[in-house]
Amino acid sequence: ARTSDPNSIYSSVTLFREYLRLRTVHPEPDYDAALRFLDGIAEELGLPIKKIEVCPGRVVSVMTWEGTNPSLKTILLNSHTDVVPVYQEHWKYDAFAAVKDSEGNIFARGTQDMKSVTIQYIEAVRRLKAEGKKLMRTIHLMFVPDEEVGGHKGMETFVKLPEFQELNIGFALDEGLANPGEAFTVFYGERNPWCEYSVLYHGKDSPPLARGGSATALGTRAQFEEQIKQWCKEAGEGITYDFAQKHMNQNMTSTDESDPWWNAFSTTCKAMNMTLEKEIFPAATDSRFIRAVGLPAIGFSPMNRTPILLHDHNEFLNEQVFLKGIQVYERLVVALANVPAMTCDA
Repeated sequence: ARTSDPNSIYSSVTLFREYLRLRTVHPEPDYDAALRFLDGIAEELGLPIKKIEVCPGRVVSVMTWEGTNPSLKTILLNSHTDVVPVYQEHWKYDAFAAVKDSEGNIFARGTQDMKSVTIQYIEAVRRLKAEGKKLMRTIHLMFVPDEEVGGHKGMETFVKLPEFQELNIGFALDEGLANPGEAFTVFYGERNPWCEYSVLYHGKDSPPLARGGSATALGTRAQFEEQIKQWCKEAGEGITYDFAQKHMNQNMTSTDESDPWWNAFSTTCKAMNMTLEKEIFPAATDSRFIRAVGLPAIGFSPMNRTPILLHDHNEFLNEQVFLKGIQVYERLVVALANVPAMTCDA
């Protein structure tokens, strides 16, 4: 059985595997199970948890550890609770059994994307609280739905609500990707998912018709839209189109060493002998919505020596990599929460 001993590595791994077994999988994620799980964690940590229903049946949960100077801008640790579908015939184990093999590899949907990060946040905060740490800035642990289907009923809606503004966020961490080598990948921006899902065609006498497409596959966005215009022309008179998803935001987060947030992040990693590789995220995460409202966000999942398997069959994470990630977040949370007051804090 899992204990709440913050020094027990077995407790952390067991909690991770417990979370992986929740079937928060599309097309019908069991979000209620995730909310109950997070309620239990908040009670264990002695932290308040707030729930905001941003759309019917779509709830954002926010756990808050108040800092010693709550008037300062806060630190957001963001993660999503949903996971992508599985094709069980391609898996060596049940994708929701969280089987750990003899090498310590834990197999389950969500091990990399991104239930590991959720539990690493939680366990880092648990350990810091157990050590009696006092942090200057408030920490928000946020758990959002529907990231894997575009975030429309999750983060995209939430950033427009007053409850998001009230969090007074100064800097955010969100998901990244594994790195097969020794380095850790850090993402400071994202590609724009112009047509990640579909284009809808509207005819005079017919309901909208969907046609799949990818701006990436067809080259530039301009070329892609020209191709769609041509399809409409060929389809006949009265055919128009719109995008199911079209984001033009190109906000980037500063990775200049003079930036206080990035400096705190990068120097902390360097102190742990971590090599960072800075990149633009090849797909889309909820970070784009955070950056779109003018907030800096870094995509980071502390998973090196790990093949990139998000959305893939036999997704796994080694327990030692997972445990190391908790230590990384312990250091990062302290560093970011103690960034001295800046002009943006006024």
